[in-house]
Amino acid sequence: MMLRYALRTVRHRKGGFLGAFLALMCAAALITACGTLLETGLRGTIGTERYAATPVVVSADQNVHRTTVKHKKGKTKTKHKAKPIAERAWLSENLTTRLSRVPGAERVIPELTFIAEPLIPTGTGTGGRTAYGHAWDSAPLTPYALTTGTPPHAQDDLVIDRYLADRARLKPGDRLTVQSTQSPRTYRVTGIAAPTGDGIRHQTSLFFSTAEARRLAAHPGQVTAIGVVPAEGTDTADLKAAVAKALRGTTAQVSTGDERGPVEFLDAAAARIKLVSMGGAMGGTSLLVAVLVVVGTFALSVQQRHRELALLRAIAATSGQVRRLLGREALLVGAAAGVAGALAGLPLGSWLYGRFVALGAVPATLQHTVSVFPLFAAVAATIIGAWAAARISSRRIARIRPAEALAEAAAERGRPAWGRILAGLVLLAGGTVLVAVLSVLRTEPASTPVTFLAVVVLASSVALLGPLLVKAAAAVLGAALRRTGPGGRLATANLRGNATRMASVVTPLTLLIGMTCTVLFVQPTLGHAARAQAREGIRADWVLAAEGPGVPAGAARQLRTDRDVATEVVRTTVRVGLDKYAAQGVSTAGLARTWDPDVTAGSLAELTHDTVAVSELAADQLHLKPGSTLKLTLGDGTPATLTVAAVYAKGLGFGDVTMAHDLVARHVDNPLAATVLVSTARSQEELAAAVRKFPGVRVVPPATADSLQAERLQANAEVNYFAMGLVLAFTAIAVVNTLAMSVSERVREFALLRLAGATRRQVLRMLRTEAVSVLLLATTLGSGIALAVLTAFSIGMTGSAAPAVTPLVYVTVVAAAGLLALVGTALPGRVALKARPVTVATARE
Repeated sequence: MMLRYALRTVRHRKGGFLGAFLALMCAAALITACGTLLETGLRGTIGTERYAATPVVVSADQNVHRTTVKHKKGKTKTKHKAKPIAERAWLSENLTTRLSRVPGAERVIPELTFIAEPLIPTGTGTGGRTAYGHAWDSAPLTPYALTTGTPPHAQDDLVIDRYLADRARLKPGDRLTVQSTQSPRTYRVTGIAAPTGDGIRHQTSLFFSTAEARRLAAHPGQVTAIGVVPAEGTDTADLKAAVAKALRGTTAQVSTGDERGPVEFLDAAAARIKLVSMGGAMGGTSLLVAVLVVVGTFALSVQQRHRELALLRAIAATSGQVRRLLGREALLVGAAAGVAGALAGLPLGSWLYGRFVALGAVPATLQHTVSVFPLFAAVAATIIGAWAAARISSRRIARIRPAEALAEAAAERGRPAWGRILAGLVLLAGGTVLVAVLSVLRTEPASTPVTFLAVVVLASSVALLGPLLVKAAAAVLGAALRRTGPGGRLATANLRGNATRMASVVTPLTLLIGMTCTVLFVQPTLGHAARAQAREGIRADWVLAAEGPGVPAGAARQLRTDRDVATEVVRTTVRVGLDKYAAQGVSTAGLARTWDPDVTAGSLAELTHDTVAVSELAADQLHLKPGSTLKLTLGDGTPATLTVAAVYAKGLGFGDVTMAHDLVARHVDNPLAATVLVSTARSQEELAAAVRKFPGVRVVPPATADSLQAERLQANAEVNYFAMGLVLAFTAIAVVNTLAMSVSERVREFALLRLAGATRRQVLRMLRTEAVSVLLLATTLGSGIALAVLTAFSIGMTGSAAPAVTPLVYVTVVAAAGLLALVGTALPGRVALKARPVTVATARE
């Protein structure tokens, strides 16, 4: 019976449920899109290309591990955790001999992989494919076969793949300069090779002679991987088991099938973690925002039907029947919106994945994965959210007596329920605690989720305390509004008499302004502080920057003299235990002339191959001081035990761990310097002439290098902006949706005003005045929330209570919110005023 009545209600009140339907549909689409990203990170396939013809691949372990054993109440619990390292881990070449004796192995092929960028004219490059160098002996792993020319034998011989040859219009006999791990070198193209099939889509290969490949790989006695080809009739699973048995006692890993992809594309394997983190953060924030918006939308929808529900109570409908009616209506609307939104979320998720690939946040080798799970999760979340929102919104009307229900239908209740006020104060206190916690968090992974959670919690407190805030705003603005004429006086009366309705509009506007300002100013706050520290700490006269993979060590050697200092800076990531720290290697000779990270303890003069300098943050977290021993894992998984030589303050600008350049360069995939800091009396022209033989290397002043760093930080920030852009778009839609619902409810009110003598222009002016008042309140609240959160974030991350806020960007955010408020008010208002006042008043009686 109740379900049939709910169906009739939804069918005959389509307009009343449209706002809730749109909010739920957008929420379902957003949850589905974020869910597909999360699933791609968890289950996305990384297909192999280079090892397509090699069923079994042996590689080094790409993780650091920690096992903890706890004894509690007579029971022993063992926990094992693993975290990925930043660079490629290498294998001992001696394993090749051991594997060649494995039964069923027909051929064992060692592999070397290293950066090898062809220096060819801009526009004809690798077409977005990453270029790698290999030894020609490993060509059968794909397999690559010569289509023309001869294999490389001499040190300056080179075989290139067909893709690069076609793009650069190269043929055997041509010369090609390659920037690899050493100084750039010009090679003679001896042949062109093509892979079997068309499986190579994300890389281009350059093949060198075995001796030259070993020189460029710069890992004597080590290989990247080892391919094992089974003999005819040998099952791959049997061969894998035999290889694993032969490797027992080593840390080497054996991969077959889809497991080979992560071994080949380390960036894609690392991107999985990033995508899980990004999808989880976006999905969690989206869910919180959706709950807040949907509850507000349903509350407004129930308020619009207060008269109808009061009549039901007056004709003997019980509280349970009213709750069940509203619950079933919500389930119907939620199911329809959930299905529609989930289906719309699939292309949205694909588009979002494509944008992340274009921005470089996710490599194309990590294939987008879609299943039914995100759809089911979105539909379930939407239905549950709609039902919960309806139950929360209907508590008041379902519990009061019928006579009181009719009285409240005629006029809005003067004061919110004590339960609502108490809940709002609890959320306000919770948000304050989150802000306080944020001010002591000093790492970005820890502070980022708390930042956005604090905004949502504080906005939720605004939603609950909204009626009181609107009345307070009316008291403050009342005198000014009344001076604007009849429209201002009517707007003041509405703000006071319909505070709950106005509060439902204030909430999404507050959330929009607060969230947008937080998203836009979090990264600049961090980036500006890091750049300021870097600017203050760089003492160099000039900086070498590279357009390619980095500055070769030969360029720095070219500039070093008895009077001039050239400090090479190589960047990486290390792990102390399982914790990750940004690290760098610097040339130690004359370091004080080019680099000053503000040493607060110890001395950089003690920085050698056996010592390390750490930031104050790392020193506090790891309880270090000069003379302490630090055990860490270098980028490629090599353990190192170093003595702390110095502690410095500018960790945000220079990283948390600093080691000698040669120590770091031996354990990274790209040993080329990110920058070279030069202290010299020579001119820019003289330096440029000295490094002219190094293609792509430029001599720039420190200010220009700072601008280049700002561009890189901006590119990284764009990923975060885009990630949160969908949440902000959803919030903006909710603002317009709520405003339209609020205005459309007032058709009878407008008709009565027209019958009382108000002109259409005066009614529209009243709506605009209300919109401006609501916008002013929402701007104050949203800006206050954003300022509190950003200040706490700045204190924790930079030590300064000065977030980077760009006035023009802030004004643009407020202007956009104002435009949404005025459009969302004016358009529904004009539609509501089209009907004849007498007809409307008669129909609603």
